[in-house]
Amino acid sequence: MDPNELLKRYQRIVYMILIFLFAIIVAFSIGELIFLLFDSLVFNTPLLLENRELLNIFGYFLLVLIGVELLGTIGVYIDEKVIHVEIVIIIAIIAIVRSVILLEPGTASAANMFGSAAIIFALCSGYYFLKKGGVRNP
Repeated sequence: MDPNELLKRYQRIVYMILIFLFAIIVAFSIGELIFLLFDSLVFNTPLLLENRELLNIFGYFLLVLIGVELLGTIGVYIDEKVIHVEIVIIIAIIAIVRSVILLEPGTASAANMFGSAAIIFALCSGYYFLKKGGVRNP
């Protein structure tokens, strides 16, 4: 058997194992999100979400969204052998915005906030130019 073919098979097996494990993680994250929402709505403050609970639920929701997008990106890469840069930038934007949303008021330094703003600006600018330029994946 050709060594290149053997390496490709090995890579495909590793990718499949990673997708399987990541799918389990996403499934448990969805379960945790459902539990968190149910617990917040039923037990803590019936039919009322406090700010802390709402931010916690948003954080988990965005985390599950990031996981689902990463899972899809890995699946597309296995099928097409192409990384869709547009999707990766969107995932990065969601991740950095999630960290900004979950910041506790008064705990972040000015340098941290400016750094986050610069990252968000750079990612959004890159996404804008990618869309404006009409770059298509091969």
